[in-house]
Amino acid sequence: MAKLELKYGNHACAEAAIIAGCRFYAGYPITPSSEVAEKMAELLPKVGGAFIQMEDEIASMGCAIGGAFAGKKSMTATSGPGFSLKQENIGYAVMSEAPVVIVNVQRGGPSTGLPTQVGQQDIMQTQWGTHGDKLIPAFCPASVEEVMEETIRAFNWAEVLRTPVVLLMDEVIGHMKESVDMDKFKNPEIWNRKKPKVPPEEYLAYKPEEDDVPALADFGDGYRYHVTGLMHDYTGFPTTNPVMCQELVERLIRKVKRRAKELEKNEEFMLDDAEFAIVAFGSTARSAKLAVKLAREKGIKVGLFRPITLWPSPEETLYRLAGKVKAILVPELNMGQYVLEVERCTKGQCPIFRMNRANGQMIYPFEILEKIEEIASGKIVIPVSKA
Repeated sequence: MAKLELKYGNHACAEAAIIAGCRFYAGYPITPSSEVAEKMAELLPKVGGAFIQMEDEIASMGCAIGGAFAGKKSMTATSGPGFSLKQENIGYAVMSEAPVVIVNVQRGGPSTGLPTQVGQQDIMQTQWGTHGDKLIPAFCPASVEEVMEETIRAFNWAEVLRTPVVLLMDEVIGHMKESVDMDKFKNPEIWNRKKPKVPPEEYLAYKPEEDDVPALADFGDGYRYHVTGLMHDYTGFPTTNPVMCQELVERLIRKVKRRAKELEKNEEFMLDDAEFAIVAFGSTARSAKLAVKLAREKGIKVGLFRPITLWPSPEETLYRLAGKVKAILVPELNMGQYVLEVERCTKGQCPIFRMNRANGQMIYPFEILEKIEEIASGKIVIPVSKA
């Protein structure tokens, strides 16, 4: 019999982080993510870890990077405004190749916005928020149990790729209580960073191995190397050599892109015979799944495609989906962000309809059902946004 425990989304995230091996948390309280920090402050001392509340979001991101280089699996959590403040140091984590997990429990924006209400408005910021070219993996859970699964997966990929990984939750998922089968998390697969196999005098901190990822020596282990946000050579010291600079940027992207199929994770629901498809993620996907069931009862052949890995985008999968259906509907709690990726990946094979909301309220199943009925009946022939 499964061991079921009732868990709160944000607390589940913290518990999963501990299971994944997280031993350092640096953060700053911000609604609706604060419960992640509260739980980490409770749990970390029990396992020999460390928790620190910094003076602001900028410092907490920098501190988490420092924890990663000190050899600890490191994490921070925030929401929209804090995520904005963290962007410069997220770029630093990309450039310095610091394995760190960033939890973003999304709320309504822009600016201070709607601190206690739901939003999905940080989808594009996750990828394009900090300047420069990069590819940051991002996972988006839609249930409390999945929060635990994706938190562990985020740590695993951060370690293997030496990159920041973003866990894109939202207020509904973070503040939801659901039963979790804890048997699934007794002995999960845990990955750790590569350590150098050469003596300190031969170690080059940024010389990539066959998988484009350099081995990472912990500060204090006797290996001396330089860390910078500047363009750098294999030693970590700054360079303006155009060949080295181009090689570095290409490698930072390539090390993620070459693992894109392994990173990809989706849920497909009732798509086998579907004539229409809904593409939805996070809490909105929960409404979409019920809408699919209701539409099926009315004889409308519709299915749900739920990307769990939002970045890198499931390009080939979305392209194939668009070739099988008459139209795709993308409901999301923003004014049209992930739909841009859906449009890019599907390359005009079928009409893409938008359904958008940015007022802190959910998109309800009956609303999605109504939209699907309109599309299926031909009442809407030109894709339009619905705010």
